[in-house]
Amino acid sequence: MSARSAVHGTFALERVYDAAPARVFKAWADPAIKARWFVAPADWLQLERSMDFRIGGTERLRGRKGSGIVSTFDSVYHDIVPDQRIIYSYDMHLDERHISVSLATVELKAEGAGTRVVITEQGAFLDGYDDGGSRERGTRILLDQLGGALRG
Repeated sequence: MSARSAVHGTFALERVYDAAPARVFKAWADPAIKARWFVAPADWLQLERSMDFRIGGTERLRGRKGSGIVSTFDSVYHDIVPDQRIIYSYDMHLDERHISVSLATVELKAEGAGTRVVITEQGAFLDGYDDGGSRERGTRILLDQLGGALRG
């Protein structure tokens, strides 16, 4: 039997968008809008996407990287306060390997005519998976892509 382990990590990121909280919230809540920005790099082929945005609802995103590895994001929504907060947990798999479990909190706060978004993530990286900060870098990219979707 191989050794089991869990290494924990936490990060928080902030962005201010030139859009009202209701518009930013909708970009997280509307499956068609979220599909425009919650995407992986160009060498990634989407295999499956589903989203049921409600407390207890689930979201799934599966795709194949250029290397052939299939990544799977499976989440559950635990708390939704329209225009203010979203809390969800998610599991990540690479092929059949369970690499992490995370809790993410997205907070939206009016700031002038715009919105300050604070996302805090707490993760457990499993059985030798060394994240090396890639989850935080990936989340930074997603927040940049969200900004582009809100501008476009």
